Amino acid sequence: MGGGSRTSAGLLMYRSGSAGLEVLLVHPGGPFFVRKDEGAWTIPKGEPVAGEDLLTRARVEFAEELGFQPEGELLSLGTIRQKGGKTVHAWAFEGDLPNDVVVCSNTFQLEWPPRSGEYRNFPEIDRAEFFPLEVAQRKINPAQVSLLERLRALKTGSASAINR
Repeated sequence: MGGGSRTSAGLLMYRSGSAGLEVLLVHPGGPFFVRKDEGAWTIPKGEPVAGEDLLTRARVEFAEELGFQPEGELLSLGTIRQKGGKTVHAWAFEGDLPNDVVVCSNTFQLEWPPRSGEYRNFPEIDRAEFFPLEVAQRKINPAQVSLLERLRALKTGSASAINR
């Protein structure tokens, strides 16, 4: 997550569930997100280092945060711009969480409580969960909703929503 870079790359895993298309979202860790739910979730993503291939970074972040390698065909979901100005490049792939998956995200250091002089480590993400598309649209960062719409368009064959 971190700051500085204006670009991020991530993967959106999807599956067909009892409620239709379901997507895997992750919840940010740390004290600022403890009580936040709707609008706080995100696709697993991270910032590339200078010159790094975006798709490579997306795969690495997914593996680091969820503990297993993404496999299968990747569908480009294009880019979106978040409220703070960060550009997110995203790809989707079909898959499911292994039964023994343990969210094992990297940690970040933060002065907590603020101005206390004490620094604590917090996980970048604290949980991962599949949601039906309709629920995911309420849970995900509002700027990322169009990624869900593009996935739906790709899976239903409606191209008009892809080129927005």
